[in-house]
Amino acid sequence: MKRVIQKIQTGKGITFVYFFLLFYIILALVWWGVLLFRQSHQIKTFEVQNLELRIDKTVTPVAYEEELYRIERDEHMRTFKFFGEGATFLGVIFFGAVLVYRAVWKQIKLGQQQQNFMMAVTHELKSPIAAAKLNLETIRKRKLDEEKQHKLLDNTIKETDRLDQLCNNILLASQFENQKAQLFKEPVNLSEIICHGLEQIKHRQSHEIKAYISPNIWIEGDKFMLNLVLSNLVENAVKYSPKCSEIIVRLFEENKLLKWQVIDGGDGIADDEKEKIFQKFYRVGNENTRKTKGTGLGLYLTKRIVTQHGGEIEAIDNPGGGTCFEISFPGFQVKHA
Repeated sequence: MKRVIQKIQTGKGITFVYFFLLFYIILALVWWGVLLFRQSHQIKTFEVQNLELRIDKTVTPVAYEEELYRIERDEHMRTFKFFGEGATFLGVIFFGAVLVYRAVWKQIKLGQQQQNFMMAVTHELKSPIAAAKLNLETIRKRKLDEEKQHKLLDNTIKETDRLDQLCNNILLASQFENQKAQLFKEPVNLSEIICHGLEQIKHRQSHEIKAYISPNIWIEGDKFMLNLVLSNLVENAVKYSPKCSEIIVRLFEENKLLKWQVIDGGDGIADDEKEKIFQKFYRVGNENTRKTKGTGLGLYLTKRIVTQHGGEIEAIDNPGGGTCFEISFPGFQVKHA
């Protein structure tokens, strides 16, 4: 019994139990309908027998026919009422069943995503910590030349930056969940933010990052949040692109809109998943066979940050292959030097 309850709580067997109960409720409704129709027919039979005792149809045929018409009309009204109420109850049952079914599965799916998130976070936290610890212990225990020491220190900085970004994503997701995330908007040079951010990212990645940034573009925004958007989008492109492939970052004006694009050379995203990828904890592919790292928070936070800046983000197919994440900002200013 305990094992059955556990299976139901984890979603296994819940469909069978749900549809069994739904079928039972509908069957009960039909059975009560049959009983009501039988009762209505018995009422009609009793009233007709009573009529034949009260009125002689050979003596007063008109009165008899009028009373018989009334009895049949009452039966038709009861039939109409039973069908109407039954159809209404059936509609309410189906409507409620759909809502409950969707809510239950949404909750089960969210629970599974949270469990996957915890497993992913555990791995994402332990990996950079273990790598940084190994690098530092190697430097301490072995006499290495200066070049090798610098290489190990660079790798350690890379892992700590990765850990720092993960912590920022988790803390920010918690703040968004509790409606406590506040933007500190001020006039910022987005062109400068992107160029400076890419310089910091480039030395940590094996991919070739090409930037085509229009200069001196200013918006009202939060510098830290915009840096996080850049970091999340570039890291996402790196994860889903072949090693040493090209990643393109563009910032330009088009049709009085500011466009910010991050383009990768990966396998692309299916059309039915292009909206889902911005959901919290959602990750493309099967959780059991997925090879890419991640927590499912990066794109969720990116969309929330972009929305709070008054912009929109969408994933579109790149004509040369891969995916283009495009952000559109309606309000910006170009300052000429």
